[in-house]
Amino acid sequence: MELLHGPIRDYAWGSRSAIAELQGRPVPSDGPEAELWLGAHPGAPAAVDRDGDRVSLTDLLLAEPDHWLGERLVGRFGTRLPFLLKVLAADAPLSLQAHPDAEQARAGHAADAARPDGQRNYVDPYHKPELLVALSPMEALCGFRDPAASAAVLTGFGVPALEPVLAALRTGPAGLRDAVRLLLTWPVDRRDALVAAVASAPVAGPDAELARNLADAYPGDPGVLVAMLLNRVRLAPGEAIWMPAGNLHAYLRGTGVEIMAASDNVLRGGLTPKRVDVEELLRVLRFEVLHDPVVPPLEVAPGLVTWPVPVEDFALHRVTVGAGLPRVTVEVPGPRVVLCRSGEVSVDDGAGAVTLGPGRAAVGSATAGALRVGGAGEAYVASCGLR
Repeated sequence: MELLHGPIRDYAWGSRSAIAELQGRPVPSDGPEAELWLGAHPGAPAAVDRDGDRVSLTDLLLAEPDHWLGERLVGRFGTRLPFLLKVLAADAPLSLQAHPDAEQARAGHAADAARPDGQRNYVDPYHKPELLVALSPMEALCGFRDPAASAAVLTGFGVPALEPVLAALRTGPAGLRDAVRLLLTWPVDRRDALVAAVASAPVAGPDAELARNLADAYPGDPGVLVAMLLNRVRLAPGEAIWMPAGNLHAYLRGTGVEIMAASDNVLRGGLTPKRVDVEELLRVLRFEVLHDPVVPPLEVAPGLVTWPVPVEDFALHRVTVGAGLPRVTVEVPGPRVVLCRSGEVSVDDGAGAVTLGPGRAAVGSATAGALRVGGAGEAYVASCGLR
């Protein structure tokens, strides 16, 4: 194992305390710190130490693919790390967004290359399923809820202009597409008034409070109303949400460990000043009710849990070691990235051992052996999901 140094992305919605506290740095930080990236994505690759310098993990994978990735991963994913591990820290709501499946990403990326206007929805040809595990109590919007429940909420605002949307929702899941289309294509000259009417309605309850908070952050944004169609999820630490292709979602507040396929393909659906391609979003979204988006942890061995997901790109495990269980062995294929969440842990893959404190990370190659985690603390292990 080798120490891995990850960059921090300073998106405006980020926290000025969560990542700094995790890493033991002064709080508040100089600016918002939204995501700590621990991977080889070309947008912000992590680095390892080499002869007094720091070398991009992306460059190392290209130079030594068989060592870092192994023949099996190269054959399946090419000379790239197929997963990206992050710490996500949200102090404000993120944009509503969805991601394409693998076929849509390949076709969309190829089509974008030929667009004369230069607009791009697909920056790479890869899908981007995601799993987020809460480190703190966390709130999110994830997947469509029962349209009847959404219709009841919107009816309660008492805004007559919403009647076409309500009519679509009353037809059940088949009406979700029309409801989303109506909200996202609302005439621009009437959009501010519609959102303001909903936000100012004399209604009590969690949905009304959410609408007001979102409207304060994004005045006149139709995503405020689209948010009313989604499940509002509250995660306790250790609980997770799984976001497959076509799932409309947004994080509202909190800190979590996120693992995803290494892609940056995002189709936005509101709560953003950025471009929203309504037709492409509607083509990608899965208009079906997601009854329970929460994924509980599954214990696979003493001190070792995972959150099973149906993809080959990644897997995530949490290791807890201490006085009663001083060492845990983790058998995962291919390269792996380890993040210490708390305490102090040692990680040894037979090729080298490092000691990690909170917020510090290490990376190991595909040619190393089983990962042995010792010490006293908690760590997350990211790997590919091949079996």
